[in-house]
Amino acid sequence: MTRPIMCELTPEAMKARRAGLLPGLAARAERRDDTPDGYRLTFAASSETLLAIPDTVDAERQCCRWLCFELTVAPDGGPIVLTLSGPEGAREFLAALFNQ
Repeated sequence: MTRPIMCELTPEAMKARRAGLLPGLAARAERRDDTPDGYRLTFAASSETLLAIPDTVDAERQCCRWLCFELTVAPDGGPIVLTLSGPEGAREFLAALFNQ
């Protein structure tokens, strides 16, 4: 079963949580690169960011259940990379979310 590309939160809940979720996390990224089915966010290595990512992923996976998250933490203080992907239309949905 393919899930629709949409957030399952009510408009009121979305408005209340928007700044702290993916748009807030994306604003911290040093780089945001397009991928064929989403985005790759690259962050400087920091404990604060590393701790914020799982909280954001947990909240987002509940409302955007079609979204896939892949986290890579490079060795020796290297960058933190979060890749967001999904079915057709995911990149466009994320672009609109990031550019609000």
